Amino acid sequence: MQSPKNCSPKGEILTRPRGCLVFFITGLVFLLFLVFCFLPGDLELRLTLVESGKTLLVLPIKPGERFSIHYYHSVENAPIWEVHSLDEEGNIYIEEERYLKFGAGMGRMPGVGQMVRRGPYEVVENMHMPTGNFILRVGSPGVDHTIIWRGIRKNLSEVVPHKAVQFSAKPVSLFHRMWRSIIPDPSTPQ
Repeated sequence: MQSPKNCSPKGEILTRPRGCLVFFITGLVFLLFLVFCFLPGDLELRLTLVESGKTLLVLPIKPGERFSIHYYHSVENAPIWEVHSLDEEGNIYIEEERYLKFGAGMGRMPGVGQMVRRGPYEVVENMHMPTGNFILRVGSPGVDHTIIWRGIRKNLSEVVPHKAVQFSAKPVSLFHRMWRSIIPDPSTPQ
């Protein structure tokens, strides 16, 4: 007596659970991929040339993390630091200004932050004033507009003097962040 086809070791019923398992695992992997594509994964701050749209810097940054713009006042040649942060949506805020003395265009703005003294510096702290995306006209070498991020310094005045540079930020997905941790953007300083 012959056994029915679907009961044999090579029959359809015994291979169907294996096919369901492969389908389930494939679906699970696809679902995880979709989750990674839509879960927030911090932020990216981009510095691009206004004229050409060329990307100068891409800085992965966490909400609340700070970066600074350091330069020398063009009239008084005194050092100035502007400290910025980003919120979860990528909005840019100025948090603090630090300088040796009041210069042209420098000083406390009524109702914004607190003026304190730190060593030789005048500091306006706790500003948390929204700037949104902004454009910086980079000064000449000597003005030395320098971005400071995670201890890395990038002097824009050496690279693009007299050019307009847009600072903009946006949230990125967890997948994007993980991808960039494996293969960094060529414009991200190491």
